[in-house]
Amino acid sequence: MYDLIIIGGGPAGTAAAIYAARAELDFIVIEGSMMPGGQVLTTSDVDNYPGLPGVGGFELGTKFAEHARTLGTRFVTENVLSMKAEGSIKSVTTEKNTYESRSIIIATGAVHRKAGVKGEEEYAGRGVSYCATCDGAFFRNKVTAVVGGGDVALEDALYLSRLCRKVYLIHRRNEFRAAKSLVSKARQAENIEFVLDSVVEEVKGENKVSSVALRNKKTDARNELAVDGVFFAVGMQPVTAYIDEAVARDEAGYIIAAEDCCTNIRGVYAAGDIRTKQLRQIVTAAADGANAVASVEKYLQ
Repeated sequence: MYDLIIIGGGPAGTAAAIYAARAELDFIVIEGSMMPGGQVLTTSDVDNYPGLPGVGGFELGTKFAEHARTLGTRFVTENVLSMKAEGSIKSVTTEKNTYESRSIIIATGAVHRKAGVKGEEEYAGRGVSYCATCDGAFFRNKVTAVVGGGDVALEDALYLSRLCRKVYLIHRRNEFRAAKSLVSKARQAENIEFVLDSVVEEVKGENKVSSVALRNKKTDARNELAVDGVFFAVGMQPVTAYIDEAVARDEAGYIIAAEDCCTNIRGVYAAGDIRTKQLRQIVTAAADGANAVASVEKYLQ
């Protein structure tokens, strides 16, 4: 039996591994992918990780895993099917084995909801993005589009308006789910243009995004907007299908946990994008990994 099982090998999981190794805990990291690192591996450039401006996402993700390995971390490449959270002995079942531990850190993150638009997958990382604060700096003085109608979409549009020459805010309705204050601010921004009652039918380009094809839902009219990038803000989805139902989650499915990463179950912790938090970024995920292990140490003692 282990002291700790870490589920997920992204920034939160690898940071937790580094701190667990330094604390001399007996632990493993279970990661479904052959290459630990998480979503950052598919990000072309990361411009907001302290001390490493412009580092490649693949490079940063592999460095996280390499650092953990140099400290003796054992990565187990298996897909988790279920976990048992309650009781003093926890268990994690994969398609191959069942592992037992005194504590668990859940760090499988969240994935961006895809819009399902033609060209979306093809141009991911080449003009298609899901995070304005992550990638906005690469579109400075360029033309971008934000797709969505919630708080995140409006916040992304406002953020990009401070960097980009022009921002199109595309929404399938003529009313927004976002807070009225955000909508008011967006309307006051001179370089944000609202494109309402419209849906993106295709992202176009050659080597990178050059335009989006739109259809007006009321008139069925079609047109095309020239853009350098398109940010889809249609929501996030935490990866929680395998998690014990006893672990408390909010309405959106995120595990309820504060800065100490403690869940409602003693000995079970949530770190990174999978937990309730204000900002989901690489740096906050790494911080969660450290905090989670600090909580684990207190629990085990």
